[in-house]
Amino acid sequence: MRLGGPARDLAIYHARTRRRGVQPFVYLIVRGVLQPFLLVYFRLSGMGRGNVPRHGGVLLAPNHRSFLDPFVIAASVRRPIYFMAKQEMFSSRFRSWLLNCSGAFPVRRGESDEEAMETARELIRKGKIVVMFPEGTRRKTGSLGEPKRGVGRLALETGAPVVPIAVIGSEHARRGWRVRPVKVRLRMGRPLTFPRVDDPSPHLASEVTARIWPSVELMWEWLGGLPPLRKAAVIGDGEGAAWLTHLLIGAGLDTMPSRDGGELEFAGLDLVCFAGAPPRPVAERSAVVILSEQLVGPLGVPPSHHVGERVRARAIATLGGPADSPTLTCDDPDFRAQFEQVLAAVKRPASGRFRERATVASRG
Repeated sequence: MRLGGPARDLAIYHARTRRRGVQPFVYLIVRGVLQPFLLVYFRLSGMGRGNVPRHGGVLLAPNHRSFLDPFVIAASVRRPIYFMAKQEMFSSRFRSWLLNCSGAFPVRRGESDEEAMETARELIRKGKIVVMFPEGTRRKTGSLGEPKRGVGRLALETGAPVVPIAVIGSEHARRGWRVRPVKVRLRMGRPLTFPRVDDPSPHLASEVTARIWPSVELMWEWLGGLPPLRKAAVIGDGEGAAWLTHLLIGAGLDTMPSRDGGELEFAGLDLVCFAGAPPRPVAERSAVVILSEQLVGPLGVPPSHHVGERVRARAIATLGGPADSPTLTCDDPDFRAQFEQVLAAVKRPASGRFRERATVASRG
């Protein structure tokens, strides 16, 4: 098939990467400039560098929070690395040449890019280090995202050791066009090995990914990253409380319903939801969701303000709207991203509205 336009350009970069690899002169200049900058400006620190094998093909599997991540990893590994970069980065001729000479090759996100996978396989077969972000794209807020099965497939097809990596702090570096001097840390885990399989099934690739990703999550939380929502409580009764309990259980959260919360141990909860019940003291590590759209009398303040004066929590949000399309209102971007993951993980009811509203106005 004849390639034309952008597709042909991408094929050129893949062919150059497979045939020539990084250009030593360009790579050394780029590394010589970037490494001191990253070490000083971002106070870059890393642990576990010795876990990256010194020889042979290796697959690095880090989380992805910022455009800086490939460069942070490159500065922390002694050997040259190769990594997939979104095809939009190859729109400029000079930038494309510079990235390609430095180890980047294009990938078409949102689709199965077999050409990018073949380039990665070929590099690993030649004994190179390839970085593949299991999340597929950056997640700037909230907990880590859900991994795609591509990293498991590549591990099986090559038989290369997989080194899980957690990177934290890089998401705070960029604000608009300004790059701020934040502290960036990373930790590299022990390599994981899997048997080589020529044509792994999607299920097998997903299972291998499910073995790799918990190592990244564990190191991410060890570095101080925001853990996912795991344990929740819904306080209150009525249809709204039942709906929310069902939603959270459907999303995989360990959820405990309670009429008034009196028997619950709040210290271990990631999420506390009030549905038709007055607020209770919660742990500072917990987030709070109020199932309400009503202003709280006598001053008519939003329910989040009313509850915020009575509990200490890391985030307070309100949930309202139709049951098949609920809307979360929250000023905390990390918690908003977390709860959007919860909503995306469940099959919502087709109809109905929240009939039960939190009435903290009359009970506060």
